[in-house]
Amino acid sequence: MSGLTYGIYAAGQVAATAGPPDDPAAIDRLVGGLSGGRPFVVREYLHFLGTPADPEKARVLAPERRMRELTMPDRWYGTGNRRLDLVLCYLPDEYDIDGWLAFIEQAVRRYGAIARFLQITLEPNFKLPWIDGSSPGVLDALTTGTCHARRLLDAAGHHDVRLGFSVAEPPEFLGGDEEFWAHLEALAPADFAAHVDYVGLGLYPDAFSPVPESALAGLTEHALRQLREQSMPRAHLGPDVPVHVAENGTPTGPDRTPGDQAARLEIMIRTVAAAATRHNVTHYELFGLRDADSARAEPTARLGLTTSGYQPKPAYDVYRELINGG
Repeated sequence: MSGLTYGIYAAGQVAATAGPPDDPAAIDRLVGGLSGGRPFVVREYLHFLGTPADPEKARVLAPERRMRELTMPDRWYGTGNRRLDLVLCYLPDEYDIDGWLAFIEQAVRRYGAIARFLQITLEPNFKLPWIDGSSPGVLDALTTGTCHARRLLDAAGHHDVRLGFSVAEPPEFLGGDEEFWAHLEALAPADFAAHVDYVGLGLYPDAFSPVPESALAGLTEHALRQLREQSMPRAHLGPDVPVHVAENGTPTGPDRTPGDQAARLEIMIRTVAAAATRHNVTHYELFGLRDADSARAEPTARLGLTTSGYQPKPAYDVYRELINGG
């Protein structure tokens, strides 16, 4: 559909919610079934947890292990027309920019040759636990980290890596994010905006609160328009800077059947595709491939196109058909 490049978060864990271990063979088969050899983005997350890291967060998120290997072997991300979208998350309990910059250096050394997109912070305008916007110093982490990452990528010759950040929009979804955009507005373009290749959008209009299906298209279009026309210009990011829908999903659950999930996803994806040219949206990444834990009822546990045992839901076939131009 349209000129979008599609993708997915292929692992199972969602913040602190984790069920069965990831199955690389199932991931390979299911991702291959979606992409059909077309260009396809695979999203992964690395977490900076402070110096020293909070022990409980480190136990859950295993940042040292993931710095050694992501969900799949390195070579997998560079074959089958796949493209790695690597998110560096800032989640310390105390302000720690020095440690954060060292973490970025480590990540660029380890994955700079593999990644095609490098995202600095996850939703720094969103103040919820386990999301970067709740972390002390997140605005400095975004702006200083982006400039630092650009220098590192250029010095290493990784000129094909696109550098960006993601936000959750629109502000009424969050309770307001004026402080965030005012901070970016006050910066000279050379100090931040000049280093940004794209802006990611975390788009969950109905995942965490009840929304009529009939409202989804309007809410999706509103989020894209808000980001493009209101927020990005404040940060000196013009219409030439593309938007990536970096995360979008809707769960199954006690009040949401697998058929409901499929229908709602189709509405949102078709809305994004229809608005892509108007808002310069170039990428769409779905969250995610499988449920974190299908035995649990909360939305974050059941966002997948498959169960946590990799049994496809109807939404899997819907997404595959949309990718194929359906």
